[in-house]
Amino acid sequence: MDDPGTLSAGRVAVRIIRWSDAEPLRALLTENRSWLQRWEATHPSGRSVVPGSVSMRPMVRTLRKQLRAGSGMPFVVLYDGAVVGQLSVSEISGGALQSSQIGYWVSEHVAGRGVTTTAAALVIDHLFGALGLHRVEVCIRPENDASLRVVAKLGLRHEGSRTDYIHIDGAWRDHEVFVALRGETPSGYVARLAQR
Repeated sequence: MDDPGTLSAGRVAVRIIRWSDAEPLRALLTENRSWLQRWEATHPSGRSVVPGSVSMRPMVRTLRKQLRAGSGMPFVVLYDGAVVGQLSVSEISGGALQSSQIGYWVSEHVAGRGVTTTAAALVIDHLFGALGLHRVEVCIRPENDASLRVVAKLGLRHEGSRTDYIHIDGAWRDHEVFVALRGETPSGYVARLAQR
């Protein structure tokens, strides 16, 4: 899969994760542990999924492998040029489906500034434009008010619920499903945000 370069709107940008991002991401995850822990994926066996205070290099390796295989696109989120979070595209499907999912997190120090919303809009526009996908899903725990505000600002459609969908913070958790379809926002999601 091709590297789209840096996608930006105002003070927010996204770009494919680099090896040099391992340390800034590790530092952010360590600093934001209490902020992020209740939303982090966990493994049912109890094995850690997020490296935390250890090296992020294995995770960067895995994400870049998914990029090479065409099954995912791992972005870092930038605010004023500094790494402040991550947005990952996963489950990229071609053929008759032409679909993907996105998940994201940002540091608490930039929360509430529209950073995540803008980053998601940039990536959704890229997935619909450059990749020609038809559908993008965002699955969110119903208690995650901040993420629910992101999809509300983007105008994504609520499609339903998934029971015990992902193992998060030590247990199987329900998620609400929000969907963007390529034909629903012809001008793009970045343009839609600019009009609000």
